[in-house]
Formats: sequence, structure tokens, C-alpha cells
Amino acid sequence: MKQVTAAIVKPLPDHLFIRHDGSAEMRWEAMAGLGYHTPIDRFFVRNHTSTPLIDAHTWRLRLHGPGVRCPAVYDYASLRAMPTRTIDAAIECTGNGRRFYETQQHDPTPGTPWGLGAIGVARWRGVPLAYLLRQAGIRPEAVDVVARGLDAPFEDHGHVRRPLPVAKALDDVLVAYEMNGRPLPPDHGFPARLVVPGWAGIASIKWLGDLDVTTSEAATPWNTVFYRDITVQPVKSAFELAWDSTLVAGRSYVLRGRSWSGRGHIVNVEVSFDGGVTWHQPEQRGRHLVGAWARWHVNWVPRRPGPHVLMARATDETGATQPLVTPRHPLGYDFDAVVRHPVQVVEW
Repeated sequence: MKQVTAAIVKPLPDHLFIRHDGSAEMRWEAMAGLGYHTPIDRFFVRNHTSTPLIDAHTWRLRLHGPGVRCPAVYDYASLRAMPTRTIDAAIECTGNGRRFYETQQHDPTPGTPWGLGAIGVARWRGVPLAYLLRQAGIRPEAVDVVARGLDAPFEDHGHVRRPLPVAKALDDVLVAYEMNGRPLPPDHGFPARLVVPGWAGIASIKWLGDLDVTTSEAATPWNTVFYRDITVQPVKSAFELAWDSTLVAGRSYVLRGRSWSGRGHIVNVEVSFDGGVTWHQPEQRGRHLVGAWARWHVNWVPRRPGPHVLMARATDETGATQPLVTPRHPLGYDFDAVVRHPVQVVEW
């Protein structure tokens, strides 16, 4: 299978992205006024190495291992001919919000200094992983499905690969080949990728080439060294507003944002205009799907000039609420504290 690589293929204009070496963070102001899904041209990119350009005609997906009775190899055409499912789901980098460990809690961690823009929601279409596993005759003693990507090996750890418990694999996981009604773009996993709703982005392996079904608990660097004990994403919120925006005193603004949780529906959102002294209830609009996000908006008329701090905190259906401070993770994962979003208010 021939392939070439590029760090990131799609354009990364400064008004849409913040660049982080081989990855790109969506600017939240680029989502202002848009619909439920993140357009492909502003969907964040997280690469361990570089984006491979894979020939769909020679691409193959191998499904094998002691956990299945009938190993199989699928080409692109056969995958697209199988029964399909369409889901709306978020993909979020586990390190989303990492920079706030330093800038907000004064306790820096290693890794890419993501703000809140390492997330996107798309409409994914593909084949349920459960269908492939059952076609291959999954055995009762199967434990994990180890997905491997076809991007270049990462340092001395080999190809990116991550075990997925069989219970999750048989639940709602998709082998996706379309994103927002189009074939997957190269940066987002063409020809096929996993989409694992609600779970950390590392589980949604891009450029999928291999599914190894094990009968014992699997170990790879991506669940023992990196992303250890990381599965479901926590509750977070973001404003569709540029960082340190300038607003005019006395003018009425509609502040928009989104909240999400891998655990379940968002049931409550509160917004503060004064750094957490008082809280207000925004209006939620449209649908909120488990594994995706809830959109909301609130009116605000800033009265006095000077610096202000906006805050948004959400609660999901399990009762999990964003804290004001969150315990430090040694690798900067799972930052779920309320983010203090600065704005400057000036005279009319």
C-alpha cells in the first residue's frame, strides 16, 4: 500500500487555527454563529507524527486475533457496501485545556498547550464495529480490540495502537469513512477511522489498518505509558468568543457557547460575567446528543469599562459539575475546571 505523508494537509489559516507543531487547535471564535457540527475546514487536528496520504484502492483493513473465529480482510469498496450507521459525535483530545493547568492554576504540565479548541463535533457515517466483529465470529472469551493506525511509527513506540474493551466495541463504536457527508479528509483519517463516542480522542484511531481481537487484557504504550486510565471525557464548557475580546460598555451582546460531557447529557449550564461572584442561567438551544455537545446563549450588557472575566460551568446527567479548580494530572490530561475567559470592556 503506497502512501506519502505531510505534517498536516489542509490549510491552517490564522483566523481559524492556533498551530502547535504537527497539530492545530480550532479557534472558538471560528464557531460563532455556526450550526451544530464543526465544519471540516476548522476541525482540529491532532497528529502523533504526520498525516499519511493513503491510496484507497490498495488500502486494506485486517480483522484478526484469537478472539474471532473467522479473520477477515476488507477493502474500501467492501467496507462501503456494508450496513451503515450515522452518528453525531465529538472527538476531543485528552489534553484539551492543558494550558490552563499553568495559566490558571499555576501548575504547568508537559505536552501540547491546548486551550479548549482540541474538540469538534461531526456527523460520521460508517459501519458499526459490532457488525464487523459479529461477522468475524467474535468469541465469548474476547477481551479487547486493539486498533492500529497506518500513520508513521511514533518515536520508538511503533504505530499508534490503543485497546478498546469488547463491551464498548460492541456498543456504539463506528468504523467511519464519511465526515459531514463527505469522504474522510486525509487529516481526519481517510480511508477509515474509529469513532468512539464519549471517550478520549486517542481511542478514535485514524487511518485504521488493523483490528486485533485479544482474549487477554492488551497493553500498548497508548494505554500503559500514555493515556493510562483515560477513557470517558469529563464535563467542559467554552465560549464562542475570541480570547481577550474587546467589548463596548452599554452595548447588548449575545454570548454563545457550548458544553459537553462524555458521561451523558448536559442538564444545566451557568454563566458568570464577574469572575464567579454571580451566576446566570443561559438558554439552551437545539438538541444535545450524548457524546456531542449542548449549545447555549445568554444576553449581557457590560456596564463598566475595564477587564472582566467570563465563566461557564456545566453539569451532566450523572451529576458531574465543572469545579473551580481541578487536581493536576502529571501529563496534563482531563482539565475540567471552569475556564476564566478574559474580555476587555471599553467606553462607547
